[in-house]
Amino acid sequence: MKKIIISSCILLFCIATISAQRNYKREFAVGAKFGTTFSRVTLRPSVRQNYEMGYMGGISARYIEEKYFGFIVELNFIQHGWKENFSDEGDYSYSRKLNYIELPFMTHIFFGNKVFRGFVNLGPQVGFLISDKEISSFNLKELPQFSQTWESTQYNMPIAHKFDYGICGGAGIEIKAKKNSFILEGRYYFGLGDFFKNRKVDYFSASSNQTISVALSYMFNLK
Repeated sequence: MKKIIISSCILLFCIATISAQRNYKREFAVGAKFGTTFSRVTLRPSVRQNYEMGYMGGISARYIEEKYFGFIVELNFIQHGWKENFSDEGDYSYSRKLNYIELPFMTHIFFGNKVFRGFVNLGPQVGFLISDKEISSFNLKELPQFSQTWESTQYNMPIAHKFDYGICGGAGIEIKAKKNSFILEGRYYFGLGDFFKNRKVDYFSASSNQTISVALSYMFNLK
């Protein structure tokens, strides 16, 4: 599955790069964005989860030199993580927020007119963990009785790999004016790296981020 996603992303990126060699009215814009995240993680062995709500914000630059294609690079602060679902175990709660600085580089495919555009973004993303926090309704050092039947190895487990990488893709709408534009985008991030140790002797064989984000951006056209 990971190989298919990576191969598809590389193919689309190459097609956009080749197409962008033809001249078109150039556009260059910079801007800022802010939004909400809904995240969970892939753990093996698995843990029953709900989406953990967080936030994200950052800056972006977009370059267009082709009628339907362009490129976007961003620098964002974003919250990944997960919230465990104790619905059958009693009145407990546990969540862990993972705070990253991330750099997505995406192909921008758009359609529409001078005022209204729809678009699709797709590309690779790298990130670096700057902090994490566990929030629970119980003592993580003296676990209550539920831990006898509940996966609990993840509690107090340190993050082993701060560098993260994956594929992100999204779609949205853009409303343009003469010198600026407003953008609403929904995006999904599929992490390919593990944040816990993942050797054969380690407990978790997989521990990757999966995050949905919804963000509003303001872009100012420089060219």
